[in-house]
Amino acid sequence: MVVEDSVTQREMISNLLRESGLKVAVASDGVEALEQVQQISPDLVVLDIVMPRMNGYELCRRLKSDPKTQKIAIVMCSSKGEEFDRYWGMKQGADAYIAKPFQPTELVGTVKQLLRG
Repeated sequence: MVVEDSVTQREMISNLLRESGLKVAVASDGVEALEQVQQISPDLVVLDIVMPRMNGYELCRRLKSDPKTQKIAIVMCSSKGEEFDRYWGMKQGADAYIAKPFQPTELVGTVKQLLRG
């Protein structure tokens, strides 16, 4: 699942993942993502940090603290590329952190690696 408030970014990331053979669901913010996760229980979530209604840190904490969703792998993908942002993202329970702009191979490689577990 791709959670991203920017339509352009959401489309680009979704297409990249689809082209690499993955099935992709999308949400435009954390609140929408939480609702969808209950219905489709994705294996992995790629999420932006800066979003309306509920940011990526909050969504990550909510998913990782719920026994039903804590096994979902989370890749934070954000333009907040400072070392502190990466540290904070991992502290919230993210499995990986990718700074934008990223190389398509970096994102797809990270996602596939986490899905293999």
